[in-house]
Amino acid sequence: MTTILMIDDDPLITGPVARALTTGGYRVTIAENGEQGAQMTLQGGYDLVILDIMLPGIDGWEVCRRIRAHSVVPILMLTALGEEVDRILGLELGADDYLTKPFSARELQAHIRALLRRVAFDTAPAPAEHAMRTGSLSLDLVTRRVYKGNAELSLRYKEFELLSLLMKHNGEVVTRAQLFDEVWGTDWLGDTRTLDVHIRWLREKIEDDPGAPRYIQTVRGVGYRFTPIEGKMK
Repeated sequence: MTTILMIDDDPLITGPVARALTTGGYRVTIAENGEQGAQMTLQGGYDLVILDIMLPGIDGWEVCRRIRAHSVVPILMLTALGEEVDRILGLELGADDYLTKPFSARELQAHIRALLRRVAFDTAPAPAEHAMRTGSLSLDLVTRRVYKGNAELSLRYKEFELLSLLMKHNGEVVTRAQLFDEVWGTDWLGDTRTLDVHIRWLREKIEDDPGAPRYIQTVRGVGYRFTPIEGKMK
């Protein structure tokens, strides 16, 4: 059974949500403040975290930062804030999706199902031909490891999927629509700017100068292109 940790201090939300998710076949545990929620994630065993931003003590952004320090569990942030900067901040701290209050139980469950499907896709077995290399950058689809020279890079799920897709289409333009379809899924319900955030994260890790990228080129109005360096990829 899928286990969900909900970190929220509002019983008017946690009560109905927990009942709806339990009826939907999920096991739900509730943490009423950020400190408690962050500590509970250390124990592991959760398939997804629903995280409110406005919490007593430490806020949801700090909780997200602490969770990401030790876990890649999917995080769905709940916010009553409508500002774009607040949504982007959550994504930059490692949240996978967000949902703005008020929301329906059906909408919440749609987001949960989409997140869980993407995690299942990310952990699916890799194809037989798995090694790709260009310049100092190498990627292995089986072990899900990426190296820059002799140094192993630490990539999030979506960062790895984006990089592997772009490298498979090296030299070709991959449209934004194709990236969303193949990495986030056709049922993606979140902010489309999350793609740009993940590309920026990737550039910070693989490029010598993220401000003047050599590997991942932006094709304005269309998408991105991976440019091989030092000859063809092997």
